[in-house]
Amino acid sequence: MSVAFFGQGMVGLGWTLISDIAPENMAGLTGGIFNFCANMASIIAPLIIGVIISATGNFFYALIYVGLTALIGVIAYIFIIGDIKRIELK
Repeated sequence: MSVAFFGQGMVGLGWTLISDIAPENMAGLTGGIFNFCANMASIIAPLIIGVIISATGNFFYALIYVGLTALIGVIAYIFIIGDIKRIELK
């Protein structure tokens, strides 16, 4: 349960990052795109996990999928994301 509360506390960081890097006149648009992507992931992930559980009959590979997804996110953050600075439009 404490892990769930920790994860809930981390949710606000995405919106903070969006407001820090988005061009000032496009904060609403970038926030909407961010929210759309997050909601698409929350729609697709249960479907994928359901297919994995139906195919294998247990939760082992579903948990492997969740762990690999988190690992890909960490690797992307470390190696792809650069300095956090506001995007300026010309």
